Amino acid sequence: MTNSTQVLELFVERIGLIKSYEESIALLSWDLRTGAPRKGMDVRSQSIGNLSGQMFKLATAPELGEWLTALEEPSAYEGLNEVHQRLVTETRKEYDRSVKIPPKMYQDYVVLTSQAETFWEEAKANNDYASFEPYLDKIITYTNQFIDLWGVKGTRYDTLLDMYEPGMTTEELDRVFGGLREKLVPLSAAIAASPHQPETGFLKQTYAKDSQKKFSKFILDQMGFDFNGGRLDESAHPFATGLNPGDVRITTRYLKDDVTSALFGTIHEGGHALYEQNIRQDLIGTTLCTGTSMGIHESQSRFWENVIGRSLNFWSRYYGDLQEHFPNQLDVPMEDFYRATNVVKPSLIRIEADELTYNLHIIIRYEMEKLIFNEGVKASELPKLWNEKYKEYLGIEPPTDAEGVLQDVHWSGGAFGYFPSYSLGNMYAAQMTETLEREMPDFWENVEKGNLHPIKEWLTDKVYQYGKLRTPSELINDITGKPLDPDYLVRYLEKKYTAIYKL
Repeated sequence: MTNSTQVLELFVERIGLIKSYEESIALLSWDLRTGAPRKGMDVRSQSIGNLSGQMFKLATAPELGEWLTALEEPSAYEGLNEVHQRLVTETRKEYDRSVKIPPKMYQDYVVLTSQAETFWEEAKANNDYASFEPYLDKIITYTNQFIDLWGVKGTRYDTLLDMYEPGMTTEELDRVFGGLREKLVPLSAAIAASPHQPETGFLKQTYAKDSQKKFSKFILDQMGFDFNGGRLDESAHPFATGLNPGDVRITTRYLKDDVTSALFGTIHEGGHALYEQNIRQDLIGTTLCTGTSMGIHESQSRFWENVIGRSLNFWSRYYGDLQEHFPNQLDVPMEDFYRATNVVKPSLIRIEADELTYNLHIIIRYEMEKLIFNEGVKASELPKLWNEKYKEYLGIEPPTDAEGVLQDVHWSGGAFGYFPSYSLGNMYAAQMTETLEREMPDFWENVEKGNLHPIKEWLTDKVYQYGKLRTPSELINDITGKPLDPDYLVRYLEKKYTAIYKL
């Protein structure tokens, strides 16, 4: 074996090569979702699968395991800088998990999910769950096989949770979500009983798509999104792709009769993008050049979308700009628009839900995923189960599968265990906001002036720059001095909606 310096050079070179494959695959996938010709889907999916297979072989090669073992020796590890130590720790975790998966099996799975996302788009557009069900059934089967190979953590679903939120368990989520339900149900009931219900009818108009695009780009620029290092496109489901800090791409979805959907979707994805664009330069080219967890990542999208974007201070500054983009359409007072965009009402579509009931959408998906992997529920049972849970939790039932079980892209990509990240993100965001308000006394004054850059810089200093260099628990403890606590979210929601509904 060569000395530690040579081993480190070989290790870092391999990580850089893996990252290059990862970026290339992400670019091909982005293109597939944003307008690649339908006839090229099968060949493109095979190309993504082939490249993913090669990347997987590089990431599970015996020599990489040997280099990790050498660098983990106390004498070698202690001589590494902070970045290389963390890179060794993270790579070991991924290596030990990935090496258990046969390369051919992984490649076939990538081809399947790449194809499935295209078929999901068509199934949703045509309200045709039956055409998508065989793909989802195969994805569930593969995922179960992966869990068997990885080894079960607590429960089968815990194994999936750990991939998106390291250390998170169903036991902890049951506790957190149970606490949220207990405290938000009375608040929701009080809101429903309030005589001060916002008027929303004026929002239902036809809004020019070009004007929606212009305003979305304007708000992104105000947030500090760097258009020289990113772009905004259109897709069936909004998403963000960070190829590297100098190339971060987001998409949104424009609805002709809803000016708020694309707007808040864009702000949401813009929050993800700010995270990816502001990671430290010395992490570029490594697998640490990304968010530390999906919960922390979602905390940033939810912070910008809800804490900032749905605030009274924000619209005090930007409502006039919105009116200029849609002349003679929004002739109501700013306060009426603000209240309308914060109405609490059970709805069918997760990405258009209000802040309070949004968490119920997540709990439904969380409970369904637990049933799939811990209780063996089949793909064929999901539409009925979905509808029953919406009736139970929100008092409404989807009239079509397109508005029900087909509404989200996540399962077509195999992202089981991801959904809880959204509610965790709400909790992280509320907890960070209280610290931000203390440390930046003019925080809300800055929002009202449209001076959003100090806020972005604070988040860069506390969160963005570190990429995956800090764990979620390290970040939230360092920022707030406390572990994750759902009571921050409850306080935030109670304060906001007490004012809006005059409770």
